[in-house]
Amino acid sequence: MIGLVEKYLLEKIENEGTIHMTLVDPEKVTPSSASRIAKEAEACDTAAIMVGGSTSFSTSHLDKVAKALKESVKIPVILFPNNITGISRYADAIWFMSLLNSADPYFLMGAQVLGAPIIKKFALEPIPLGYIIVGEGGAVSVVGKAVPIPYNKPELAAAHALAAEYFGMRFVYLEAGSGVGKPVPSDMARAVKKVTDLPLIVGGGIRTGEQVKEIAKAGADIVVTGTVLEENKGRYNIRELVDNMKVHKKTR
Repeated sequence: MIGLVEKYLLEKIENEGTIHMTLVDPEKVTPSSASRIAKEAEACDTAAIMVGGSTSFSTSHLDKVAKALKESVKIPVILFPNNITGISRYADAIWFMSLLNSADPYFLMGAQVLGAPIIKKFALEPIPLGYIIVGEGGAVSVVGKAVPIPYNKPELAAAHALAAEYFGMRFVYLEAGSGVGKPVPSDMARAVKKVTDLPLIVGGGIRTGEQVKEIAKAGADIVVTGTVLEENKGRYNIRELVDNMKVHKKTR
């Protein structure tokens, strides 16, 4: 059953084309700085705030950050967990994700089994997601024991995305890794969109408006940025990214 947050995202994509999400890493912010970033992002038309990081963090700190975010903005707050410690009651929804190219069954299904009862207890909206690490992969590749898909093998990314669709997942995410030097190539995004109609999320290494424009033209439905906001700490940078998504509006 599709929940309110998922319906909201699908309607935004349908009406606006590619949309932006702001990723907040709990390890790198205080509740007050997270609140500031979220308010600036919302003012610049980011569609939602994602909360999560690649490495471990205090669950109590996560709760404080998530609560501050929820109280600061009207747009959805969506958890982006790296493990069961990434679940907080102070959010609207959670990406219920499987790391499809992990070599460890824990990240394919184990963490999800442990986390499902907590998600139900907290009444969070689960949004099924196929998560795929590509290229350098960054810290998430190491933590998740992933075998990253090489940038020059877009057909492998497409095959993983198609498997996600056949598993019944409703979104697919190509992740290059936080802070990496090279984002997901446009031909990889294009290859994924050729084989599946699942909404495509792309993140990792995206820092400029031109990069956003390129990946949007390749078919990305959602672009996620986080590091660029931490590095530049300015509303202008968020606005530049969002505005470049609006340059390319898909015909559906």
